[in-house]
Amino acid sequence: MRGSYRFRQLHSSSFCLRSLETQQPSNIKHQTGNPTCPNPIPSKKALTQKRRSMNKLSNASDSEIVKLNKDITTQMRNGRCEAALRVFNVMPRRSPVSYNAMISGYLANGKFDLAKDMFEKMPERDLVSWNVMLSGYVRNRDLGAAHALFERMPEKDVVSWNTMLSGYAQNGYVDEARKVFERMPDKNEISWNGLLAAYVQNGRIEDAHRLFESKANWEAVSWNCLMGGFVKQKRLVHARQLFDRMPVRDEVSWNTMITGYAQNGEMSEARRLFEESPIRDVFAWTSMLSGYVQNGMLDEGRRMFDEMPEKNSVSWNAMIAGYVQCKRMDMAMKLFEAMPFRNASSWNTILTGYAQSGDIDSARKIFDSMPRRDSISWAAIIAGYAQNGYSEEALCLFVEMKRDGERLTRSSFTCALSTCAEIAALELGKQLHGRMTKAGYETGCYVGNALLVMYCKCGSIEEAYDVFQGIAQKDVVSWNTMIYGYARHGFGSKALMVFESMKAAGIKPDDVTMVGVLSACSHTGLVDRGTEYFYSMNQDYGITANSKHYTCMIDLLGRAGRLEEAQNLMREMPFEPDAATWGALLGASRIHGNTELGEKAAQIIFEMEPDNAGMYVLLSNLYAASGRWGEVGKMRLKMTDKGVRKVPGYSWVEVQNKIHTFSVGDSIHPDKEKIYAFLEELDLKMKREGYISSTKLVLHDVEEEEKEHMLKYHSEKLAVAFGILSIPAGRPIRVIKNLRVCGDCHNAIKYISKIVGRTIILRDSHRFHHFSGGNCSCGDYW
Repeated sequence: MRGSYRFRQLHSSSFCLRSLETQQPSNIKHQTGNPTCPNPIPSKKALTQKRRSMNKLSNASDSEIVKLNKDITTQMRNGRCEAALRVFNVMPRRSPVSYNAMISGYLANGKFDLAKDMFEKMPERDLVSWNVMLSGYVRNRDLGAAHALFERMPEKDVVSWNTMLSGYAQNGYVDEARKVFERMPDKNEISWNGLLAAYVQNGRIEDAHRLFESKANWEAVSWNCLMGGFVKQKRLVHARQLFDRMPVRDEVSWNTMITGYAQNGEMSEARRLFEESPIRDVFAWTSMLSGYVQNGMLDEGRRMFDEMPEKNSVSWNAMIAGYVQCKRMDMAMKLFEAMPFRNASSWNTILTGYAQSGDIDSARKIFDSMPRRDSISWAAIIAGYAQNGYSEEALCLFVEMKRDGERLTRSSFTCALSTCAEIAALELGKQLHGRMTKAGYETGCYVGNALLVMYCKCGSIEEAYDVFQGIAQKDVVSWNTMIYGYARHGFGSKALMVFESMKAAGIKPDDVTMVGVLSACSHTGLVDRGTEYFYSMNQDYGITANSKHYTCMIDLLGRAGRLEEAQNLMREMPFEPDAATWGALLGASRIHGNTELGEKAAQIIFEMEPDNAGMYVLLSNLYAASGRWGEVGKMRLKMTDKGVRKVPGYSWVEVQNKIHTFSVGDSIHPDKEKIYAFLEELDLKMKREGYISSTKLVLHDVEEEEKEHMLKYHSEKLAVAFGILSIPAGRPIRVIKNLRVCGDCHNAIKYISKIVGRTIILRDSHRFHHFSGGNCSCGDYW
C-alpha cells in the first residue's frame, strides 16, 4: 500500500534499503547515471530516523501533492524546466503523476535525454508513463527504440497502439503501420483515420480507397482526407464521386472540391460549386481567387478579390502574387502598399517579384525596408543578384546573412553554390561545401546536386565525381548533371559510361539525359555512336527528339565535316529549325571553311534574331579566315546600323578567394607590368618551341606584326599569366572566359602548359579545355 514501509531482502549476506514512491526520494538533478546504493548495514539510529521521516511524509495531504503537480505542469508549459525540477525536488511525496508531468514537460521543451533519464529513474510506472515516453521516442523519430519500448510495456491501451501506428505512418513506414493496425485488439476512429491518412499522405490512394470501402460510418474528416488524396493526384472524377456520396458535408468538403477544380484549371466547374456552397467562407473565396490567378485569368481574379466580403493575408498575397507572375509590378506594389496587414509572405512575394523582373534596385529597397527577414527573404535577394549578373554582390550577401545570425538553409546554400558555379569561385565553393557538411546537408539529393553542378562548372570534374558518388539517393538530375559535366569537359567516353551505369541502376533517361549523351558524342567526335543513340532513343526510352536533340546531331555531323548530312537532317526535321540549330551549322561552316553555307545559315539567323551579336562575329571570322576583308567591313557596318553591339570578351581567375577580371589589353590591373613582362618572356619561349600566331583570326586588315601584337594580350592569356604568377606550383590554374576561346589562345595555352609544367583548365561559353604537357583534352576537336 502507498505510505507503507517496504524492504527488499537481498539473497546475500547483506541487504539494502530502497525507498519507493512514498519514501523520501533523493533530489534528482539534470544528469544521467544510477544513484549509489546506501550502506548495506545501516545503524539502529539511522533506521529510527528513516522511519520518523517516512511517517512524516506519509501524512502529506493529497491536495498538497496535486497542487505541486499542477505547479510542475505550469512551469513546464512556460518553458521553465529548472523551476519545475526545483518544485519536483522539494515535494514531500511523489506520485506517478509527478513523474509524468516532468517527463511530458521535458519532451514538450525538447529535452528528450532528461525525459528519458526521469523515466528510467521512476520507482513505479503507470500506463500513462509508458505512453508519454513512447510518444517521446516517436516524436524524436527513434522508431527502433520506440518499438523496443512498446514491446516492453506490461500493458497497452488503444493510445499505445495509436502512438506506434502514428509514428510509423508519419515517417513513411506505411507497411509497418498497417501491421500495427492489424495487431490491434481494439481500434477506435483515431486508429482507422491514422492508417487512412498514412496511405493518402504517402500516395497510396488505392490502398486508402480499399480501407475506406471496408468500413461504414466514417466521420466527415475521413471523407475529406480521402477526397483530398484524390484531388492531390488530380483524379477529380473520383474526388467528385466521393463528394457526391458524402452524407454530411462541412466547409472543408466544399473547399477541398472547389480548390481541386481551381488548381486544375476547371474554373467554370469550380465557380458553379462555389455558387452552390451553403457556406462561402474566406477560404472558399481565396481558393477561387488563387485559381483564377494561377490560370492566368488575372482580371477575373481581381473582380473576385474586390467582391470578397472578408479578406485575410492569404487573399492579399494571392492577388499580389498574380500581378508578380504577370510582371505587373506597378499593380503588385499598389496592392502591397494598400494592405492593412503585411506578413513575411507579403514582403517576400514583392521582393521576389522585383528580383525576378531584373529590377534589383527596387528589390534591394524592399529588402532593406523589411521589418523582419527570414531565410526566404535572404534567398530571394541573393538569387536576384546572382541571376542578374551581380555574382560577387550575391556572395557578399551570403556572408552578411551568416553574420546577421540567420540560419543557413538548403536554399541559401544552393543559391550561393550556384553563384560560385557561375563565376567559377572554386575555393569559396569548397568552403561552402565544408560548412554544408557540418550542417548535415551534404548527402541530400537537393544540395548534393547543387554541389555537383558547382564542381563541374568550376572545372574540378574529379571532385564532382566524388560528390556524385556520395549522393545516397541519386535522382535523374544527379545522373544528368554528371553526364553533361563529363561531356562539357571533353570526356565523352566517361559520360557514356555514366549513362550506362544510370540505366543499370534502373533510372529511366529523359530528354535532358539524351541531350547530354549527344553532346558527349559531339564534343569527342563519336559520330556513329551519337547517330545510333539519336535514332534509337524513341524506341528504347520513349523520348521524341526535340530541337535540342536535333541541334546536337547537326553539331555532331557538322564538326565531323559531314555538312551535307547535317543539311539533310535539318530538312527532315518535323518542325522548323530554330536559331540555335542554324547556329550549329554556321559554326561547322566556319570550322571547315564553307563560306557559302555559312552565309546562308547566318542570313536566316539574322532574320530570326537580328540582335544576336555572336552570329555576326562568327560570320566575320569566316570572312576573315578566307581573306574577304571587304565583307568583314560590311558586317561591322551592318552591326552599327542595326545597333548591335559585340559583347566584350573578358576572362577571370580566382586567387585567394578573390576574382581577378581581365579584358583584352587590360591596363587597370595593379600587377599589369609584371603580367605583361611575363607574357613577353613566354612569347619568346613559345616561338622557340614552334608556336606561330594565328593572325588570320584577327578581324582587322592590318600588318601581320600588328595582328601578332593584338593577339598577344587577349584576356584569357592575361588571366593565365596572372594565375601562373599567383597560384602556387602543383595546383591547377582555372580560367573562365565569357565567350568562346579564340583559336590562337587555344594554341598558345597548349604551349604555355608545356613550358611552365602546369595544368591549365579553361572554361569558355561552350565547353572546358584541360591543358597539360602541351596537349588539350579536346584533342583540337572543338
